[in-house]
Amino acid sequence: MAQRALPLPAARLGRAVRTAGESTTVSGVVLLLPDGEPYSHRRPSPFTYALQLPLARSLARAGGTDGLAAHVVHYRCRGWNTTEAHLAADAEWAVDEVVRRYGDIPVCLAGHGMGGRAALRAGGHPAVTSVLSMAPWLPGDPDAEPEPVKHLVGRQVLLVHGTNDARSDPELSFRLAERAKKSNRDTCRFEVHSDGHALRQHHTEVAALAADFVRGSLFGRGYARPVADALAAPPPLGLRMPLAAGFGKSLRG
Repeated sequence: MAQRALPLPAARLGRAVRTAGESTTVSGVVLLLPDGEPYSHRRPSPFTYALQLPLARSLARAGGTDGLAAHVVHYRCRGWNTTEAHLAADAEWAVDEVVRRYGDIPVCLAGHGMGGRAALRAGGHPAVTSVLSMAPWLPGDPDAEPEPVKHLVGRQVLLVHGTNDARSDPELSFRLAERAKKSNRDTCRFEVHSDGHALRQHHTEVAALAADFVRGSLFGRGYARPVADALAAPPPLGLRMPLAAGFGKSLRG
């Protein structure tokens, strides 16, 4: 007798990460999208969400005075699963849930790895103002349909990728950024020299870059010089910008 597949659990938002003592009014939300796997219907590991909490807290601290809330998205399953694109669908659901809870406020999708792909794919949602894609996992099959980019027009888009990433090919994120910038000039990409998929070696600089981008894209704060230059530069300069050691200090200074 054939076994029936169990239904996937519902996606959900993690508890809002806010800065203690700041206003209770939420004026913008950043959704953290964890990494995943190309194919899997298994439930995600809690460890993947725990990995996103330090960045969520860092962003909440940086945007506390602006009314920023950060949520880590809990997927239904850990896999992208070809045309089902479960992680992207869960990201879109999460944006809808933000609108339901908080009303008409700007949203930034910030994903890592497979979550970076989900952020890019779901970035066309009307409530999404910006997309931060870190070490995005992208399909490398030359015969596969290329990832869509035209829906990102009108959004601020930032990609960050370590040059030594052995899990997600940094050349693929460069090619995607190159295509995206042809239709959306507000696209830029930073390369983290010698860093791997987890972006641990320069995590301080990456966190500072993320905070600067989120505050600028959600609340109209002026971007730090390196980010402003990257957004304004034509390719390939705006797509191969180096993220140097000490960059975090320059952004916070």
